[in-house]
Amino acid sequence: MNKPVDITKNIEERSEPVTIGVEAYISADYARAERDKLWRKVWLQAGRVEEIPEVGSFLSYDILDDSIVIVRTAADQIKAYHNVCSHRGRKLVDTPADAKSACGRKKSFVCPFHGWTFNLDGECTRIREKDDWQGALTPENTHLSEVKVDTWGGWVWINMDPNCEPLHDYLEPAAGMLDPFQLENMRVRWRRWVIFDCNWKVAAEAFDEIYHVDITHPEFVQFGQFQGWARAQGKHSNIGYDAPNNMDANQQAKLRVGTGGDARVSTKNMQEFTWEQVNTNTTLTLVDAARRLVDELPEGTPPGEVLKHWLESAKAADVARGVIWPTVDPAHVGKSGTAWQIFPNFQIGHAVNNALCYNFKPYGYDPNKCIFEVAVYELFPKGEEPETEWEYTPVGDPRWRSVLPQDFANMAAVQQGMKSLGFSGTKPNPYRERAIVNLHSNLAQYIGTGAPKKLE
Repeated sequence: MNKPVDITKNIEERSEPVTIGVEAYISADYARAERDKLWRKVWLQAGRVEEIPEVGSFLSYDILDDSIVIVRTAADQIKAYHNVCSHRGRKLVDTPADAKSACGRKKSFVCPFHGWTFNLDGECTRIREKDDWQGALTPENTHLSEVKVDTWGGWVWINMDPNCEPLHDYLEPAAGMLDPFQLENMRVRWRRWVIFDCNWKVAAEAFDEIYHVDITHPEFVQFGQFQGWARAQGKHSNIGYDAPNNMDANQQAKLRVGTGGDARVSTKNMQEFTWEQVNTNTTLTLVDAARRLVDELPEGTPPGEVLKHWLESAKAADVARGVIWPTVDPAHVGKSGTAWQIFPNFQIGHAVNNALCYNFKPYGYDPNKCIFEVAVYELFPKGEEPETEWEYTPVGDPRWRSVLPQDFANMAAVQQGMKSLGFSGTKPNPYRERAIVNLHSNLAQYIGTGAPKKLE
C-alpha cells in the first residue's frame, strides 16, 4: 500500500522517492475543485506595477469564473475589485477579442448593461431610477466587492480570500532571497502567451527542473554540464546548477561561463546561441561582452577568471549607458539558484540584470488545456524602456525560436501519455525534480487529494 510521504525535511536533503498520481493532471473533477480550494485562496501574480502608472489606469485578471479589475486610485494606492456590477452581475470591463486581458484608463467604471456607475474607490455613484428600490439600496450593498491586492518585485498580486495572510508572509522565503536582485527595476523586453494543449501543472513542471536539459536541449551540452538541484522552500521551491568542483558558487547561477577547451570561445558561442535561439536569459550587453573575451583575455585563461572578467566587462558597459546592476554577494547568488517557483503557478528565473518569467493558468475547466505566458525582463536606461504588449503567439510561430518549441513538444506529449492505461504515475527525481514533489505536496494541502506517495 502506498502511503503519503512527509517531504517537509531540511531543504538541503533529497526527498524520499515518491510517485504522484495522474488525477491532478487529467481529472475534470480536480480541475473544478481548484477554483474554490486553490485559485480563490492563494496570492496570484496579476500584472506589473508599471502597467498602471497613472490614477485611473487599470488592468484585468481572469482565472476560470473570476475576473478581477485592478486600478490605481492614487499615486501611492492600488485597489482591486471583482469585475462585476452589483446590479445584475454584468462584467464592467470586457477583454477584447484575442487579448490576454483588458487595460486602459478610466475616471469611473460604467456598466454597459444599465449604466450603473462606480468611482475608482468602488462606490456606486449613479443608479438610474434609484427611488424604485424604496431605499433598499445602500452604499454597502452596491459597492464593488473588493479583492486583496499588494505589490512585490514590481508585480501586482491579488488574493480573493478576505482572510488571507499578508503577501510578504506568503512569499517567504522567496521574497527575501530575491529582494537583492531588485526585480522591480526591470522592464519587459518581450511577452507572449498561448493557449496550449496540456494541464497547467504539466506546463509548470516542464520548467521546474534542469534534469531535462541534456536530453531535451542537446545543443547546450557543447557549452558545459547542466546538472541541477531543486530545493523545497515551504510553499515555494528553487532550482539551480551544481557548481563544478573547480568553480565557485556563482556557477550555480543563471549567468554561467561556458566550459570546454577554451572557456572564452565557449562562453561567446553559448551567449550567441542563447540570444539567437532562445532570446531569453541574457542581454545584448552580455553577448557583446562575451564576444570581446578572445581579444581581451589570453588563451588558457581559467574558466573562473573568464567568468569574472566577462561579468565585470558587461557590468561596466551597462554603467556607461546608464544601467546599474544591483550588487549581490556571490554566495547569495549561488544559494538563490537560477529560478524560483512561486506557489502555485508563477516562476521567476532571475539574474542580476535580466529575468525570464513563466505564468501558468487553467483554460476553462478542461484539464487538458492551459494558458501559458512568457515574459522576458531586463534593466534599461531610464526613459529607454520599450513599450510592449502581450502577443498571442501560436505554437509553430517562428517568434518562439528553436528552444522553447522543444519544451512544447514534451508538454503536449506528457499530457497525452498521462492518460495511457500503462502509466502508473510520475516518479520525480528526488534531488533534481524535488520542486515537482513540493508542488504536489502543497497542492494536496489545498485540494485535499493527490499527495505524493512513497514509491514502492
